[in-house]
Amino acid sequence: MTDPTELPDSPTIDIAEATAVEIIGSAAIHLMSAAAVKCGLAPDEDGVRGEDLKDLAEARKIITALAGLVTAGAPEIGDRHARPIRDGLRSLQLAFREASPFPDAPGDGPGEKWTGPVS
Repeated sequence: MTDPTELPDSPTIDIAEATAVEIIGSAAIHLMSAAAVKCGLAPDEDGVRGEDLKDLAEARKIITALAGLVTAGAPEIGDRHARPIRDGLRSLQLAFREASPFPDAPGDGPGEKWTGPVS
């Protein structure tokens, strides 16, 4: 086991020093990355295809959580910071719809309760 004191400097920051924008943005990025993988959008690497990692039931949950975070957090972090997260969310909602063998009706897709219908 490696001694933690020997690890190189981490790109993390002290949570006590992080701003709300940084924390919400970081959470959104993690959710977006996970949702992309679960939608089958991961790059093909080491013999594993992105399609093999697809799990739309899990993607639905993650996208819905992201939509709730963006909807609740946007007024707090401002449009300048929320807009790219909303754009990423919309792209994931569309990717989910495209990956679904039986797409949801408009307004019934993941997170659309919070964002409205995406098309």
